[in-house]
Amino acid sequence: MRYGPFVAEVTRHDDLAEFWERTEDFFNADPVFHTIPIAAVDRRLNHPDPDDEPPLLVTVTEDGVLVAAALRTPPWPLTLSGVAPQWVDAVADALAGEVELPGVNGPRESVEPFVVAWVARTGCGAHEHMALRLYELGDLVPPDVPGTARLATPDDLDLLAHWRTEFAVEATAQARDEGSEDRSERILRISLAAGNGHLIWYVGDTPVSWAAANAPVSGMSRIGPVYTPPEHRRNGYGAAATAACATWARENGAEHVVLYTDLANPTSNSIYQRIGFRPVVDSAEFVFTPAGS
Repeated sequence: MRYGPFVAEVTRHDDLAEFWERTEDFFNADPVFHTIPIAAVDRRLNHPDPDDEPPLLVTVTEDGVLVAAALRTPPWPLTLSGVAPQWVDAVADALAGEVELPGVNGPRESVEPFVVAWVARTGCGAHEHMALRLYELGDLVPPDVPGTARLATPDDLDLLAHWRTEFAVEATAQARDEGSEDRSERILRISLAAGNGHLIWYVGDTPVSWAAANAPVSGMSRIGPVYTPPEHRRNGYGAAATAACATWARENGAEHVVLYTDLANPTSNSIYQRIGFRPVVDSAEFVFTPAGS
């Protein structure tokens, strides 16, 4: 397929290990920018969940040279950090009519033209679900907040499953259902077994906040989620838990510690900057709706 001066070959892959062998150097060239695909592939390859659905894996080559790569690990959207704007039409052409996408996320400069291309090819609707900003930690400045951090263990699963469900409802506006905490507990159990860090901030004997980070991979660890119950907010506990989580990540070998913020929440953006996080790139997540809806 020719795109302007470019001739692109788009390939879909069925084997995640083969896909990673093909794309590992490409993504690892910038582990901060590509934090989502790196962490997603690592989790799938090294700590699989029996309930995992098959991923969607795409590469784009020009004259045999890899120039773009995209992946989707359900239930998450297609992620486009590896697809520069000049290649979004090639990816949209290859996938339209072949797969259904619930949405797309990644750097805004790639996501917005992909959304235009996808809507034109499929007739579906689209709306922006979230405006995001990726940050990387510079010099950590822990806040002066009462309390101490403790690394979570499986004994904390009930608490963390409840908090994770509350976070999901609040952050994504998804409805609660009877099995949501059960799913959260299963996800957290896998996460703890994978060696990820879950730090709980305590004031006395009371847990007041929680932050999590993936075990470093490719020298990168991403923090999230960060959750403080409403009754404990506006005391700096979330910043303290985040700083403790960042310390844990660095002590466990992370050269790059990153996190995403919702740009609709100016409070969290200012808090993270005060403890040493610096902006990297603005991103967006769009949700697709069926044609005619």
